[in-house]
Amino acid sequence: MVSTWEDFYAKHSPPQDLAQNEQALKEFTRKHLEAGNKVVLVTSGGTTVPLEHNTVRFVDNFSAGTRGSVSAEYFLEYGYAVIFMYRVKSLEPFSRHFIGQKFLDLLQISDNNENPVITVLPEHTQKVATVLRKYREAFNKKKLLQLTFTTFSEYLWLLRSACQALAPLENKAILYLAAAVSDFYIPSNEMSIHKISSSGPPTISLQLVPKILAPLVSLWVPKAFVVSFKLETDESLLISKARTALNKYHHNLNFECLLEHRNHIRHNTSGRSDITEHRRQLDHEFQWDEVVILDEEPCYRRRLVSEMLSIKKQKNGLNLQTDTDGLHKAYISIINKV
Repeated sequence: MVSTWEDFYAKHSPPQDLAQNEQALKEFTRKHLEAGNKVVLVTSGGTTVPLEHNTVRFVDNFSAGTRGSVSAEYFLEYGYAVIFMYRVKSLEPFSRHFIGQKFLDLLQISDNNENPVITVLPEHTQKVATVLRKYREAFNKKKLLQLTFTTFSEYLWLLRSACQALAPLENKAILYLAAAVSDFYIPSNEMSIHKISSSGPPTISLQLVPKILAPLVSLWVPKAFVVSFKLETDESLLISKARTALNKYHHNLNFECLLEHRNHIRHNTSGRSDITEHRRQLDHEFQWDEVVILDEEPCYRRRLVSEMLSIKKQKNGLNLQTDTDGLHKAYISIINKV
């Protein structure tokens, strides 16, 4: 059974911190609208589907949040104000460079036990300083707003609120939907209140999550530039799934990624290069000559890189051979250079 997006919001209570987050969103978008800045919403990380109200077990869409956190940094570098909407404990912009044991490996401590001095090892000073400067710049200019979610319900509520806040920016807004969102869920009224008993095999009935891209594109932010991502395991479905999504939801870009290649590049120059871009809004602030290939998270094959470069060639007279020389082998992010 498929629930509609209206049914979902009618039957699921908003998260307790939604009003607080909505206020932060309104203040952030109002500030940058008045300043004439472009704003991007980056969603990142995976959502969970609780199996009980008092949650002990849940279904998780895995995602470390690499693509989203890397992209947020690049958007900031190119002058965007960024709303970073991410899964709790997934990677965040800037701090992602120093997670876990890596951070401690950068430091050294003096032998003075009474007044110890902690410093960055000389060989790591430049890296830490570079990241810290970029973080401080974003912080001081109030260019970065970070909001968290865990469950898919929290994600959908927060996404709608973010869209409502972004709507006044019209074509100065981009939605970069990189989060791994659940396709199935258990409706709240069908969920067990307490921990599911392990005395026997449970019977769990899942429903399809409503497709939020439809109202998002047509109703919530009709003038924004919308980019979606989709993970597949069957290579033969990549192009057809991308075309289907673009024709169904009428957003601007759809990226299809194979599970086995999400963290590396596989060279494959054979075969025809298909263009999966659906439409271009000529009045949008987005500049197609600023399609940039990033070097932090290689997860797209060369064929998909070729598709995006082909779009540039059609639009801007790109020389496909010379303009690919020296490009990093990595995934494509869409960045409008200021």
